[in-house]
Amino acid sequence: MAETGASRLPQKPPAHSPLARAEHFVWLTARVLEQRRFAYHFLGGGADAVETALAAYRSDDDGYGHALEPDLRGPVSQPLHTAHALRVLDSIGRCGGQRVERVCRYLTSVSTADGALPAVRPSQRGYPAAPFVPVVDDPPSELLATGPVVGLLHRNEVWNAWLFRATDFCWQAVESLEKSHPYEIEAAVAFLDSATDRPRAQANADRLGRLVREQRLAALDPGRLEAYPVAPGYAPGEHHFPHDYARTPDSLARAWFTDEEMARSLDHLADDQQEDGGWPIRWRQWAPGTALECRPMVTVEALRTLRAYGRAIG
Repeated sequence: MAETGASRLPQKPPAHSPLARAEHFVWLTARVLEQRRFAYHFLGGGADAVETALAAYRSDDDGYGHALEPDLRGPVSQPLHTAHALRVLDSIGRCGGQRVERVCRYLTSVSTADGALPAVRPSQRGYPAAPFVPVVDDPPSELLATGPVVGLLHRNEVWNAWLFRATDFCWQAVESLEKSHPYEIEAAVAFLDSATDRPRAQANADRLGRLVREQRLAALDPGRLEAYPVAPGYAPGEHHFPHDYARTPDSLARAWFTDEEMARSLDHLADDQQEDGGWPIRWRQWAPGTALECRPMVTVEALRTLRAYGRAIG
C-alpha cells in the first residue's frame, strides 16, 4: 500500500541537538532530494516522497543524470549517477521491482566488453565535470563504478542477466588488488558486504584489511593526521577513517579496526559537525554550487553512520 502523508508523522528533534542543527542546515541549503531523504531517515517522512524526488533525475534511457552526482553536470545518464540512485532506493527499501529492472537494462546498454561499468562515459564531454574526473573515448571498466552497484543488487536479491559477468568482474578486480586507494577499497567493501559467496567475501575482506593497514589507507588516530599520507591525486587533507570503510557495525570492514580505533573515528566524525550544522566535504572543491550540493549529502550519511553505531544524535 502506498504511504500517505499521515502514515509517518514528522518528528522534531530536541533543540540544539546534532540532529536539530543538521535539520536547520538541510532546510537552508539542500536540494529537494536530500530534504526528502533527511525527512525519511530522521523525521518520520515517507519513502514515496523520496522516490518522487529521485524520479526527477531519471533519463529517457532509464539511467540517471541531471547532476544527481554533483561533480558530473548536465542531463546525460552516467553510471555514477545511476549507482547513486540505487543507493537512495536501497536506503528506503525500494531497490527492486520494475524500476530496478529498467535500471538493469540501462546498465547492460552501457557496459564495456567485459560486462562491467566505466565510471564516466564519453557522453559527458561538452558538459561541466570535476577536473579530477577523466572523460575519455573508450573508458575501461572500473571496480569503483561496478562494485557498489553489484553489491546493492545482490543485497536486494535482484536477479538479472547483467549481474553474472559484472559479478565475475568484481571478484577478479577485488582479488587482484595490491596497490590501491581509499575510494577503490570502499567500492570493494560495498561489493563484499553483499556478495553471495560469504566465505570468499570474508577471505577477501581479511586480505584487504591487512592491505589497508599496511598501506596506511585509514587514519587511525585523527589527532595525528600528519602521520597518515593522502593518496596521490587526492585533495590536501582528504583522509579516510575507519568509519568510511565500515559505515555500519555489520560491515566486513568493521573487523579491520579495534574498538578503540573505531571509537576515535566516530568521535572525530561527531566532532566534525560544523557551526552551521552541516558536515564538511573532504574531497577537492572545484565549483561553489557543487560544494553546496554535496554538503547535505555528506551530512545525511554522517548522521546515518553515527546512528548505526548507537551514537546519540538527537
